[in-house]
Amino acid sequence: MVTPRLVVAAASSGAGKTTIATGLMAALSARGLAVSPHKVGPDYIDPGYHALATGRPGRNLDPFLTSEEAVAPLFRHAADGCDVAVVEGVMGLFDGVTGGGDFASTAHVARLLSAPVVLVVDCASAGRSIAAVVHGFLTYDPNGHGPVGIGGVILNRVGSDRHEEICREAVAELGLPVLGVLRRRADLATPSRHLGLIPVAERRPDALEAVRRLGETVAASCDLDALLALARTAPPLHADPWEPGAEVARVGDGPVVAVAGGPAFTFGYAEQSELLEAAGARVVAFDPLRDEDLPEGVRGLVIGGGFPEMYAAELGGNKRLMDAIAAFTGSVAGSPAKPGSPRAGHRANGHGSVAGSPAKPGSRADRYGPVYAECAGMLYLAGELDGVPMCGVLDATAAMTPKLTLGYRRAVAVADSALTRVGERVRGHEFHRTAMTPPRGGTPAWQWTAEGPEGFVQGNVFASYLHLHWAGSPRIAERFVAACA
Repeated sequence: MVTPRLVVAAASSGAGKTTIATGLMAALSARGLAVSPHKVGPDYIDPGYHALATGRPGRNLDPFLTSEEAVAPLFRHAADGCDVAVVEGVMGLFDGVTGGGDFASTAHVARLLSAPVVLVVDCASAGRSIAAVVHGFLTYDPNGHGPVGIGGVILNRVGSDRHEEICREAVAELGLPVLGVLRRRADLATPSRHLGLIPVAERRPDALEAVRRLGETVAASCDLDALLALARTAPPLHADPWEPGAEVARVGDGPVVAVAGGPAFTFGYAEQSELLEAAGARVVAFDPLRDEDLPEGVRGLVIGGGFPEMYAAELGGNKRLMDAIAAFTGSVAGSPAKPGSPRAGHRANGHGSVAGSPAKPGSRADRYGPVYAECAGMLYLAGELDGVPMCGVLDATAAMTPKLTLGYRRAVAVADSALTRVGERVRGHEFHRTAMTPPRGGTPAWQWTAEGPEGFVQGNVFASYLHLHWAGSPRIAERFVAACA
């Protein structure tokens, strides 16, 4: 199967990859083409804009979070049957895992997909010198695989006709085609905050308009026919499509798994729900900002990442849902005590134990459905977030900090749980500006730093800062559904 494809890359972050990749997806979709959208790396936010541009789920391609061998199958899982695929890169073309050369970089993924690369060049403060930059990317070969196949460039933030002429002449000397030229336009900027762009779910009406404008701008500024011709030079991929049903056994017969969504919980990978469904679950979305009750018949909860700190007051105001979640975990609603007190953060569960203490095997609390919480989900389960009472399931409080914690992690499970086995190794990533006090429960979840383990395992609740791509850890989906069933 041959899917025409190309990778949109740049020399660095901030050069305009997201603007141009999203605009290209929108422009090609406006032509009536079925466009498969992809993002290199772990980022959750850009794929939301890609989904608006194409009408298809944005998919991440990350050799670190999954594996090198999984990249092409995951690509084919999404792209087969589409007219063209557009892959947005991450950071600079060769930026990958720290200490790992270009592993998990845009260049690495382009090689795994045998995909031609379009290099976005930020021309804002340069003229002929861009030729030296492009020449370096054309010839750089850090691992002996051969230079990356750059098929053309798009000039971004060009200031004038004369500036464009200078830049075009410089690129022409390298024998590369200029496939597009975008002028400096402040109205094309997308709103951002401390962790990057503002997610689509938080500003959907504005986001739709922004994506439409991006598509019109790229259509008017780029040679779409030449870009499609370049995409069609990609050879066949000799890999079978990824199939969630081949990754997990069917262990359930329709238990309802409620997955948190809405503006406060926007971080998630599409493959997670696909694996849950392949294992036999029925996945239902709920919005902790608006829904006052959990979905009917719920047997398991997945509360992923997002920006709960931006919605703490609204989340804390939805006490009825927080009480329902506390009860689902085997706790009874009640205001958390101050940290350090004997019952800090606990809610008595009505069965002889308190939330924050692992339930004894065979107890009634141990038979409550599993809860999997990543990052924002863990904050929501805490006693409070920035002083606002949350669900009170975890014996901890959360608060914003000035420090950004960001990076890939190699983690090992500290204890047996409903989802993991002690000693089991996974690869994930952290992405937050908050801190938990304390950072771990009596039974932690993972170990990956010299500072000690982190996260919380209590009863069937598993909460941690670690984000996982479940296509790289499919056993978690199978065990989760088995615990529900």
